[in-house]
Amino acid sequence: MTIFALSTGPGVSGVAIIRISGSDASSVIEKLTGKNLPSPRMATLRKINNINTSELIDEAIILWFPGPHSYTGEDMAEIQIHGGKAVVMALQNEISKIKNCRLAEPGEFTKLAFQNGKVNLLKAESIADLISAETEIQRLQAIKIMDGKSSEKFNELRGKLLKVLSFIEAKIDFPEEDIPEENIRIIKRDSLDIQHQINKILNDQKVGEIIREGFKIAIVGPTNAGKSSLLNNLSNREVAIVSEIAGTTRDVIETHLDLDGYPVIISDTAGIRDSKDEIEKKGIKLSLQKAENADLKLVVVDAKNIDLSGFLNDLLKNDAILVINKLDLLKGKLDPEISKLNHVQISLKDNLNIDKLIKKMKDHLKNKFITEEDILITRERHRQHLVQCENYLKNFLDKNDKKDFDKAAEDLRLATRHLGMIVGKVDVEEILGSIFNDFCIGK
Repeated sequence: MTIFALSTGPGVSGVAIIRISGSDASSVIEKLTGKNLPSPRMATLRKINNINTSELIDEAIILWFPGPHSYTGEDMAEIQIHGGKAVVMALQNEISKIKNCRLAEPGEFTKLAFQNGKVNLLKAESIADLISAETEIQRLQAIKIMDGKSSEKFNELRGKLLKVLSFIEAKIDFPEEDIPEENIRIIKRDSLDIQHQINKILNDQKVGEIIREGFKIAIVGPTNAGKSSLLNNLSNREVAIVSEIAGTTRDVIETHLDLDGYPVIISDTAGIRDSKDEIEKKGIKLSLQKAENADLKLVVVDAKNIDLSGFLNDLLKNDAILVINKLDLLKGKLDPEISKLNHVQISLKDNLNIDKLIKKMKDHLKNKFITEEDILITRERHRQHLVQCENYLKNFLDKNDKKDFDKAAEDLRLATRHLGMIVGKVDVEEILGSIFNDFCIGK
């Protein structure tokens, strides 16, 4: 089948691009224009006509990419038309009339590129990340993965494992022959080195995943402390309802922010107190769950009534900033014990010291995102394969020491397979759907 789709964003625009890929792509261009194909990779102005009536649809720029030298590896064309909805719909309707042509599924162009060897799985995923990047640090991370260093590293480790496996399989095939001492040293050295490198990659504090998904900040604290007002202030818009009535916020309200290039997801949670209201109790339970899973907690309290006993004391133990709100109502100095905590005094009413709070948040973000590693794990899929690889390597080293070569070889094969699954070096059909469904249609 030949697939087609709008590859630019939907809605009115100056230019829209329709992408076509497949064995009948050349026929589509010839039928729409009534002329021969343009020269490869040269922008050519052509009239696009209704196939049956020859009625003009639009004038367009056509780019022709004969396979295998195209993004998908197949014959491919891009038609640049004016971006009005009616123009786009008219052209798509005409293409759909042509035999063997259908609308592309999400990510199908990149899936074809992977299947035809134009990109590996890591690069395919980084393309999706680049498209969805909202902040500078997300863009830079996607570009770093696209650059291929991660793929090179995983292929290098896999190549070393295959070499070790060849020595073990040689011993299985020729049991009467002893493994040369030099090969035994290589097996031990390379296996331990690979295990060390994988452990180093896994010990990354999940920086890559945090960058890709967003740094999670939970605003927590008792009722009427100013949590919703803080969310609105940081968002520069009315995200949450603010009221004098305690317990207004009952569900978790989230907003996405770009904080100096860092992707942040801030959650306003229900005020935590003893309550008999079933709905509010569920909201409080969600609040505590959000706090537990957050990368940073903003514990907001009222300056007039600072009580850090119970759950508040627990929340402040790790990755937390104590935010003492209503500074305008504070009389006297803070308790010396409270002053020792990582805190900032603010007044949302008078907009005081908000800049100091934001600076503390930024400093915390920067510390979290510091990494000396070029190889970042950006998805849970990668992490699980590396964990499995490391586990099988442990088993291999244990069995190899006991000269149990048959079973050791199987552990090594499985370790190699899990490394291959990351870049797509083995049969990965079962995971392709979940990966490429995250793409937009037209990519």
